[in-house]
Amino acid sequence: MPSETPGTDPGRHLIRYSGHAPFSPEVVVRAAGTSVFTESGRELLDFTSGQMSAILGHSHPAIVSTVREQVAHLDHLHSGMLSPPVVELARRLAGTLPEPLDKALLLTTGAEANEAAVRMAKLVTGRHEIVSFARSWHGMTQAAANATYSAGRKGYGPAAPGNFALPVPDRHRPSVVGADGELDWRRQLDLGFEMIDAQSVGSLAACLVEPILSSGGVVELPPGYLAALAEKCRERGMLLILDEAQTGLCRTGDWYAFQHDGVVPDILTLSKTLGAGLPLAAVLTGAEIERRAHERGFLFFTTHVNDPLPAAVGNTVLDILVRDRLDERARRLGGVLRDGLDRLAERHKVVGDVRGRGLLLGMELVGDDVLGEGGADRLGAAVTRRCYELGLHMNIVQLPGMGGIFRIAPPLTASDGEIARGVAVLDEALTDAARDL
Repeated sequence: MPSETPGTDPGRHLIRYSGHAPFSPEVVVRAAGTSVFTESGRELLDFTSGQMSAILGHSHPAIVSTVREQVAHLDHLHSGMLSPPVVELARRLAGTLPEPLDKALLLTTGAEANEAAVRMAKLVTGRHEIVSFARSWHGMTQAAANATYSAGRKGYGPAAPGNFALPVPDRHRPSVVGADGELDWRRQLDLGFEMIDAQSVGSLAACLVEPILSSGGVVELPPGYLAALAEKCRERGMLLILDEAQTGLCRTGDWYAFQHDGVVPDILTLSKTLGAGLPLAAVLTGAEIERRAHERGFLFFTTHVNDPLPAAVGNTVLDILVRDRLDERARRLGGVLRDGLDRLAERHKVVGDVRGRGLLLGMELVGDDVLGEGGADRLGAAVTRRCYELGLHMNIVQLPGMGGIFRIAPPLTASDGEIARGVAVLDEALTDAARDL
């Protein structure tokens, strides 16, 4: 039965929450594997893994089984109570991480996890200033939103004092270059902290960053950058918080993206991928930081902290990641996808760059160079629309002064055939959109 009378707007009773972006034109009624299905019966290949979360695809049988069993047995408890799934997930997460990250707090969203991490850092250090990248996205709750610079800052009144933006080390669009014309990220980092030091009131608490900026344009930090950033933090007595909401748990080809750089954060936040589409997040830190926070009365008491139902799902996610070696699969499939996107870049002059790691890849459009001012925005919207018409759901990030950047993140369980099909649709959409503009 249709959810709305034909011809009516299905979203007419909903508050629009995505800025100026509209809701999807069709209501989705079912999802399975790498596809979602609309009310009209259309199939859309999902190259965003839902909201960058469904790393095991949609309606994975093991997740469905876990939810059915757990919800009938133990779903929700008082926030001060513990349950076997929570104890087990905390233990297992610690087992996937290097020392000293062996203490976990289980929450519901990435914003909430970042909120708790920043709150903990401020309490432990006795300071309040937070540094994050100039194109960051860490969430829409208070501390997370204050550390977010890619969108959502205008019109809401003053931000909290003590938040500083660090220049993004973007190798495709370098702001500081060396004699060879390439990004000089060391000098850029030095200059960034010179500016932060000049503005600081002497209360630098933490640096909150993603190892690969996702909403910031899928920007992979240059080799050596994260280690240099960690050293800048140590010199100032700051904690390093890594937000791996989108990069954690095998998506980039490593269990955690920070392992690629050999840097261990003071605090790690996870979400999205941990619940594989269900609301589950985590904050992880070492025993010493946890002890200091506890002694100072750390308080982050929420309705769904350490809930058993999502924790049981998290345990099943870890089971599948290990059993199916999805870190290795992400590396291999990511290579296949990258090869396909590189071929598109060779054929389409509006593709300016392909970047990323594993199954978190970005493809930047440079329509302004070809179509004139505003061309990238028009082209990005046209390609996204044409992909949808051809049966592929894509997500494009449009930032001021930049071309549109597709964030391409299919489930880790996608097949080679689905990857090839998605690339073929994108090829056709680029051809059609560029011709029609």
